[in-house]
Amino acid sequence: MVSEPAFSSARSQDELRIALSGAWTIGSSKSLETAAQGLVADAKGMSHAVLDLAKVDRMDTAGAWLIGRCRAQLEAAGTRTSIAQARPEYEILIEEAHFREFKTEKPVSRSLLIDVLSDIGRNVVSFGRDLLAGVSFLGEVMASMVKAIVSPSRFRGTSVVFHIETFAFRGLPIIALINFLVGCIVAQQSIFQLQKFGAATFAVDLIGILVLRELAVLLTSIMVAGRSGSAITAELGSMKMREEIDALRVMGLDPIDVLVMPRILALIISLPLLTFLSDMSAIFGGLLVAWFYGGISPEVFMARLQSAIAMNTFLVGLIKAPFMALVIGMIAAMEGLATQGSAESLGRQVTASVVKSIFMVILVDGMFAMFFASIAY
Repeated sequence: MVSEPAFSSARSQDELRIALSGAWTIGSSKSLETAAQGLVADAKGMSHAVLDLAKVDRMDTAGAWLIGRCRAQLEAAGTRTSIAQARPEYEILIEEAHFREFKTEKPVSRSLLIDVLSDIGRNVVSFGRDLLAGVSFLGEVMASMVKAIVSPSRFRGTSVVFHIETFAFRGLPIIALINFLVGCIVAQQSIFQLQKFGAATFAVDLIGILVLRELAVLLTSIMVAGRSGSAITAELGSMKMREEIDALRVMGLDPIDVLVMPRILALIISLPLLTFLSDMSAIFGGLLVAWFYGGISPEVFMARLQSAIAMNTFLVGLIKAPFMALVIGMIAAMEGLATQGSAESLGRQVTASVVKSIFMVILVDGMFAMFFASIAY
């Protein structure tokens, strides 16, 4: 049976020889700490202390680290230390697991204004770098699409169809439900407010224009960014962590061609389809609420809707959809490929992907709104 950690000391003039014995392992942590404290107290004031490890039965990293700490404390007190009669494996363990002190720098006190301005500056620089990286990545994606057009054998049609099914078909129920509920809410609030002026029928105009031009495509894009964009980032990020992307490069395959371009193309195809179905779901929700809550029959609702909207009202939302899909796909792919080798990094990149995608979707929607307003479309 292995004994508890212990030591004995023998003095000779200015030298102290300390013979360690027993098991210096984590299993005897309490006795280990007591022995270490006694060792340091016994050797203080001596000019030289020799740690004899001939009788040490077992040692692990905890014991080696504690011996290193004792030596560091004695050295700091002016006592020179050395190791004697240690097994080769113990010498390696003590060398690799020796005690280290990590000094933390004291935070520099600065004014709050300087800190705020520094943060703003860092964010501006980071935004500029992201913008340049996005332009470069867009060029790579466009080059991949051109290569697929020039050489159709490079086009991965099976992958595109698979991702269309994942993004559009499997995402349709939740996206249609969300837009149906939003159409109901918009109709109820519009009728409730316009009834005060005796203009409840004008709620149909509001529902049609607001849903077709803005709400349906915006809500669908945000849902796609949260559902499909995060999935793209997680997939590419996990592949980056497992070095599968490096393996593709070793095999002579371009990750942009194999992984990124099919997903972005699938998003560009899927989002307009989802936007159209979202338009129908939201208008249907508005029709039901107008019928049961506002007393507007479906015939009156449809007649009013036809007079309130035109083809350009319907096309505005569909025109925005491919551009929003491109933005979502690029951000998701870039964040996924930027993942480092830890789960924390993957979580951080997925969060950044969703936040940046939603921000850029709203920004793109605002830019299109100003553009269409300026050309009176």
